[in-house]
Amino acid sequence: MGSGHEDMIDAKGAAAAIEIARVRQEFCRDGLPVVALDSLDLSIRHNEFTVVVGPSGCGKTTLLYLMAGFEKPTSGRVLVHGREVEGPGRDRGIVFQDLALFPWRTVLGNIAFGLETARMKREDALALAREYVHLVGLEGFEKAYPNTLSGGMKQRVALARTLACEPDVLLMDEPFGALDVQTRRLMQEELVRIWETRRKTVVFVTHSVSEAVYLADTVYVLTARPGTVKGVVHVDLPRPREAPDPMVMAKRGEVLSLLESEVRKTHLMQTRPLDDAWR
Repeated sequence: MGSGHEDMIDAKGAAAAIEIARVRQEFCRDGLPVVALDSLDLSIRHNEFTVVVGPSGCGKTTLLYLMAGFEKPTSGRVLVHGREVEGPGRDRGIVFQDLALFPWRTVLGNIAFGLETARMKREDALALAREYVHLVGLEGFEKAYPNTLSGGMKQRVALARTLACEPDVLLMDEPFGALDVQTRRLMQEELVRIWETRRKTVVFVTHSVSEAVYLADTVYVLTARPGTVKGVVHVDLPRPREAPDPMVMAKRGEVLSLLESEVRKTHLMQTRPLDDAWR
């Protein structure tokens, strides 16, 4: 491969926002080497909504951490906007399943936190935070503390806190996994609305096939550990996407057909019940 923007060309010939090239990631467990990812290649276009699915333990979160710059690959390259990732940067924001909201800060204070740490004047940080309160539909809760909020509202705060720092790339690690079914669907709808408004490059990890097809432009299906790309499903359907629309169900079927055998391999390796990866 060449260097710089020459590397950043996806399969359709367009400039890519994120390029993962022949990545291998190893770590030690109980003194023994474990390969989390191996020979992994993927390319994500600017402003695309990409979802990564795969069985438990296949390296989905590891992949996000590599993109975020929290970890470095054992071998291979991770590039964002044509530059090799050397560490965390303000061009990338991440939303975790564990929201890590500050209990002593209000909704407004939590959203403004990243802006304040970036040395924005407090009054400017609060003014911008109010814009994101409006964006995620939390007007009237600016002075509320996290312990008074529902799970879905806390997720909105976490999303707003990340978006307020205006990253070009939004990384999301199973952010809705702990929510009940109704709240999860509301948050999926909200996320699509925000993405259509702001058009960030999104990489979203989930175990749920239905969630993947509802959200994604492109779904990458990873193999059982060591994770690599087994297949790619392009979800070229208008939004919103609801079952039992036959085209939506067909896309779910494509993802399931790639994923089910990998889930079973993981089950055999771990000798525990199948997780919900192929719901």
